[in-house]
Amino acid sequence: MRSLPTFIDLRAFLAWTKEKGDFLCLPDKINLQHEMTAVQMAALRAKGPVLRFDAAIGAENTASAMPVIGNLFGTSERVAAGLGLALDEVPAFGDFLAALRSPPLVDGMRDALSRWPMLKAALTTRPKLLRTAPVQEIDAPIDMHMIPVQTPWPEDAGPLITWPVVITRPYGTTLDSLAQYNLGGYRAQVIGADRLILRWLAHRGGAAHARSWAQAGAPMPVAIALGADPATLLSAARPLPENISELMFSGVLRGARTQLVPARSVPLLVPAHAEIMIEGWVHPNDFAPEGPFGDHTGYYNSVENFPVLRISAITHRRNPLYLSTVTGRPPDEPSVIGEVFNTLALPVIRAQIPEIRDLWLPPAACSYRMAVVQISKRYPGQAKRVMMALWGMLAQFSYTKTIIVVDEDIDPRNWDDVAWAMATRMDPSRDVTVLENTPMDYLDFSSPRDGLAGKLGIDATNKIGAETTREWGRVMAIDPEHEARATELIARYLGGAR
Repeated sequence: MRSLPTFIDLRAFLAWTKEKGDFLCLPDKINLQHEMTAVQMAALRAKGPVLRFDAAIGAENTASAMPVIGNLFGTSERVAAGLGLALDEVPAFGDFLAALRSPPLVDGMRDALSRWPMLKAALTTRPKLLRTAPVQEIDAPIDMHMIPVQTPWPEDAGPLITWPVVITRPYGTTLDSLAQYNLGGYRAQVIGADRLILRWLAHRGGAAHARSWAQAGAPMPVAIALGADPATLLSAARPLPENISELMFSGVLRGARTQLVPARSVPLLVPAHAEIMIEGWVHPNDFAPEGPFGDHTGYYNSVENFPVLRISAITHRRNPLYLSTVTGRPPDEPSVIGEVFNTLALPVIRAQIPEIRDLWLPPAACSYRMAVVQISKRYPGQAKRVMMALWGMLAQFSYTKTIIVVDEDIDPRNWDDVAWAMATRMDPSRDVTVLENTPMDYLDFSSPRDGLAGKLGIDATNKIGAETTREWGRVMAIDPEHEARATELIARYLGGAR
């Protein structure tokens, strides 16, 4: 299933990119305030390599002793590689994940034996506990200023940790309740040597855990892994069902068991091979204004209150690396990751809604706010049923504002095809569905109210049965034999003329 090696940590993955000639060291002085963002975005737009900034310049024009890694997942190929896969292996791995989630009934001994890869994947969800770990080689002073944290955009409020893996568990659980752990890629604003602001939205796992501790009147333990291995990073970034722990699932993505170690100062188990670990406590009713910061929408967020993390320990590897990224109007790293996740998630979606043949979340639409869905249409009203199923059945589509449904002869990833279908198969008075007061990402300031907005469904399929009273048009097509003959003639004559 996997043609690439298992990457136990960030360093193993970076070594692999070096071997492939996909890694670049920059010795030039690059300022952490805004300038590094420009370099990262330019590299991503050029589909360039992983970047290592060896002279990141911070306050007082001094270079940090800690290198900064950027553009880690700047290409789809590297996102797939982070899972141990070549890009063309991603669809099959998606099929495997769908089967792992809902395995078919066993049909005889031979079929049972063929399930060994599935059993092996299930076993990789069992983390391995270590007594010592690389991430705890150095007990560092509690001083966030030693870490070269970027200030990405000109109007940002200050330094912002953009690639954290924030680890929490709900109140009432124990240290080893790993199935209850949540990993989230929640950004963290640095507001002091020993203070961070954690920005998690109300529907996210970290926020739910925080509410459970606050209701008990107790501070919540939190750990933040910086520079985790690729599978842990991608597991934290991937939208998973609420009953699946990202920590457990990372073993499936990695193809090897996750290695954990007890944190130094908080009752949590943390990734043993991260570069840096920040530990601390979130106390009830301890909030601070976060932002503004540039976001994946291409706009600055408004200033809002979020929980403060009081840091109780910082540990790291010898000669640690700081992993950073930039979010902004696509293309950015989240949108590149989203394209691969789109392919990875399709089999799971099809298992829930079988008539879906393909689905595309356009990166330019912030990777989730618009979807184009290709279906195998069999009965009137089916396109609308698929829209409702996506919005109501699958939580990851709660914030998808627009769904366009097309037939099997339309390529959902080709805007020209989609535009033609909308222009010739859709009547606005009949084929447009508008819903009001549905859940919405409150970062979407175009919505009339925070957290509530409309949804738009467009049925751009051929109309059948009771959907129309008119004779439906027939698509024109050239005879395949004539097309092949024409192609041969044009190639022969025009090729010679050139």
